[in-house]
Amino acid sequence: MRAVWLTEFGGPEVLVATDRPDPVAGPGQVVVAVEFANITFVETQLRAGAGPGGFRPELPVIPGNGVGGLVDSVGPGVDPALVGRRVVSGTGGSGGYAERAVAKAEDLIEVPDGLPLDSAVALLADGRTATLLIRTARIRTGERILVEAAAGGVGSLLVQLGTAAGATVVAATGGGRKGELARELGADVAVDYQAPGWTDRVRGAVGAVDVVFDGVGGTVGRAAFELLDRNGRMVSFGLASGTWTDIPDEVARQRGATIVRVPRSDPAELRELTRAALAEARAGRLRPVIGQRFPLERAADAHAAIESRATVGKTLLAI
Repeated sequence: MRAVWLTEFGGPEVLVATDRPDPVAGPGQVVVAVEFANITFVETQLRAGAGPGGFRPELPVIPGNGVGGLVDSVGPGVDPALVGRRVVSGTGGSGGYAERAVAKAEDLIEVPDGLPLDSAVALLADGRTATLLIRTARIRTGERILVEAAAGGVGSLLVQLGTAAGATVVAATGGGRKGELARELGADVAVDYQAPGWTDRVRGAVGAVDVVFDGVGGTVGRAAFELLDRNGRMVSFGLASGTWTDIPDEVARQRGATIVRVPRSDPAELRELTRAALAEARAGRLRPVIGQRFPLERAADAHAAIESRATVGKTLLAI
């Protein structure tokens, strides 16, 4: 099979497609004939050798943790009726950038009839994350919420879920067509957080905000924190800037703000969250934005595009 092989840390160019032996399913496992693989920002960090918390994967490795396709074969102890089913699944942290990938049978999520497979893969990680964030924040009708990186994979879904919850949604994006996309998805206000005085524009439009979904961190996250009303909540879930937002507990107490810690979910809950997102998409109430598709051989270009900050929505490998 063809697979992307990472043998050294570095820039996108270290991702090279090569021929590798087909994987074999072990006990409790299946082999998925991959049609689409999910690419995340964290995977670009791992490729560079600078993952969250300083984590570095053991090399050599096939990157990729989310795939969608048809079950090709099953290992011992797995129901053979799974063969041929359309599924999405995590791979345990590696092995996704390939024509075939191994996954645990218990991690498989069948794709609902009528939902395109690429949409299901786009929702595999981001859909469950956005659903969990909205549930954790306990959005109430009429609240004002600020979504950072609102044209990204998770952010674009938060805009839609926040709108559906009856909130006034402010989308903070990297400018250009990203703001237009956020408005198309339901945002009431869109601002460019790269432009000077962007927080003033937020205040002029909605005043303070009740909830901040912080997916950028760094100076953007700190500026967004200053927009919080008394008793507001800040949900930090990403560090696209490279650093988490630093809000000392005393500063949060003085503002009466709550820094919401996203709870860790067990595998069963993660599967439930993903199924919920897929069901919403199947019903037409949630639309994943797939902004870019790259063939497997161009995985390096996909990583470069993500790092350029020019992408919108989700980036997929089409295999």
